[in-house]
Amino acid sequence: MAKAKPKTTETGKSVAAFIKTIEDETKREDSRQLVEIMAHQTGYEAKMWGTAIIGFGSYHYKYESGHEGDAPLLAFSPRKAAITLYVAAFEEKEALLQQLGKHKAEGGCVYIKKLEDVDLEVLKKIMRLSVKFMQKKHGK
Repeated sequence: MAKAKPKTTETGKSVAAFIKTIEDETKREDSRQLVEIMAHQTGYEAKMWGTAIIGFGSYHYKYESGHEGDAPLLAFSPRKAAITLYVAAFEEKEALLQQLGKHKAEGGCVYIKKLEDVDLEVLKKIMRLSVKFMQKKHGK
């Protein structure tokens, strides 16, 4: 039996072209700003992962089950309901989320409606610490 391929893999598609397809003007502009912020915080350029995730850097994972693949170190997706930020569960995360501003969080996802609802300096710190945690955990 063939191993299932991960659905979310890095593609060669254009991040800028994807952002242009976002209908909501605020979400489109926030996505452009997030690309700049995340590129600066991570030192990696934006890449498309799957059809709707913009990721920065990558790491390789392997579960005890044998399932393995690659995933972005830091990523976001401008979903219809909210912008979904994919961040690691590092030690200071909960305390920083208390300072972030208007958001919802569940597991490795932080949901924000628009960037003006959050403290960008706190968001940048969350991004930096998340990447640092993932790099240490995965030996990058």
